[in-house]
Amino acid sequence: MPGASEQTRRVKTVNANWVPGPDGGHGRFEVMFITDDDQRHMAAPSPESMTALITMIRADTVLAWDPEGRTLIVANIVGTMPWTEHREPGPLLSR
Repeated sequence: MPGASEQTRRVKTVNANWVPGPDGGHGRFEVMFITDDDQRHMAAPSPESMTALITMIRADTVLAWDPEGRTLIVANIVGTMPWTEHREPGPLLSR
């Protein structure tokens, strides 16, 4: 996959927590991406970023996490790529 490290893996689960802040505050979000090799990766997006993140996660897309660049890759927004058509676990670059 162009621009991704060799550690990039498909995301199989996304969990999020919201920790309330003081009254009137936005609070804090924590997101965990679990990849197909069962590794857990954490991120703490802003409330504004969380809105966009939920939209991308809920879309009919393929998600991949690059731990080296701490990058969430959202594929198949329009069209498909050959590496997104296979669902078996393993590094995405080897496809």
